[in-house]
Amino acid sequence: MVVVHLTASPFFGGPERQMLGLASSLPTEVRSVFLSFSEGGKCRPFLEQAQNCRLGTVELQHNTSTLPRAVREVEEHLLSMRADVLCCHGYKADVVGWAAARLAGIPVVAVSRGWTAATVKVRCYERLDRLALRWMDRVVCVSEAQAAKVRRAGVPEGRVAVIRNAIHVARFDDPDAAYRQKLHELLPVRCRQVICAAGRLSPEKGFDVLVEAAGRVAHSDPSAGFVLFGDGPQHAALQRQILETGLAGRFVLAGFRDDVDRFLPHADLIVLPSLTEGLPNVALEASAAGVAVVATAVGGTPEAIRDGLNGYLVPPGDSAALAERIGHCLARPAESCELGHRGRRWVRDHFTFAAQAIAYQRLFAELTGPEQLPLPRAPRPSRLMPADEFAAPRLTGYSGNGRS
Repeated sequence: MVVVHLTASPFFGGPERQMLGLASSLPTEVRSVFLSFSEGGKCRPFLEQAQNCRLGTVELQHNTSTLPRAVREVEEHLLSMRADVLCCHGYKADVVGWAAARLAGIPVVAVSRGWTAATVKVRCYERLDRLALRWMDRVVCVSEAQAAKVRRAGVPEGRVAVIRNAIHVARFDDPDAAYRQKLHELLPVRCRQVICAAGRLSPEKGFDVLVEAAGRVAHSDPSAGFVLFGDGPQHAALQRQILETGLAGRFVLAGFRDDVDRFLPHADLIVLPSLTEGLPNVALEASAAGVAVVATAVGGTPEAIRDGLNGYLVPPGDSAALAERIGHCLARPAESCELGHRGRRWVRDHFTFAAQAIAYQRLFAELTGPEQLPLPRAPRPSRLMPADEFAAPRLTGYSGNGRS
């Protein structure tokens, strides 16, 4: 079987790790190939990573600005590769891929990771994406929460499948001790405990709320420092807010780094203040690294972070509640350490690429017929909580005003 993935990947991030993790976990009977829009050449780091995994890659020449040519180019690749199924990742891939797959006469799957509504332009594209998803043969959602949004967008229930993101826990088996010192050296001011966050610096990630919460934490705990990994359009605004909040030297924007994995195990706490999410890879990475997490109860986050099990959940946009939980964890290091240990076991049991690959094999077999790809053995029953419990996370110890 030949599975072609169509994506627009201007850098190597969480979704790209998911794609390569899946492709590398599928059996040898499945050949995976990646087509990426060039994005001005920015796609090359991802394609190089795919090549390192011995996967086929193509940098496309046409973009959605020349839609008919882009569709035709993808169709030609599908035909020449004798593709059996096309998987589309993102709104650009969904629009182009659906048309190309129909022309090539093969089934098409969209992978829906979430919508950000970050800008007016993005909101327009995401509105188009909601329409495109209705035409897909299947829509894979990375969380039950995203599946609910996809159904509300008009995708028939029978075409929606939930296959959650996964993590290679072994990535964090042998932390590099030198990175603890490097983490502390990122902060100009000496701090006893370091709280980390990571993600694109854009409004939907809620990092402005984190800065406000950090100001509250710093007032009561002068030994705490904050390091935020990532880059994006909000960099300048966040830097101003840090200065205005009096956090100079204690809250550092560390920029985009390709070695964030090595820093995470040495954080005392990891925070996800997002306003919206599909299923955040950082949550899985933090738990795999054995670090407690404080996160907002949005999207699929409660499916990765169980309140009181491997971290704590707080309402989105509530800096007081966020600060209170951060302070709670910093004041109880032994409890936070136990949350981290439980988190590592949690993701190891429930978010593996082996289980994800089996789910995709079954999906591909449904679309192409079992004679094309025999159905794999069913995985052992998951201990994940039922979907209805994911839909209504319980915030332990919190009332509406964010106080215990």
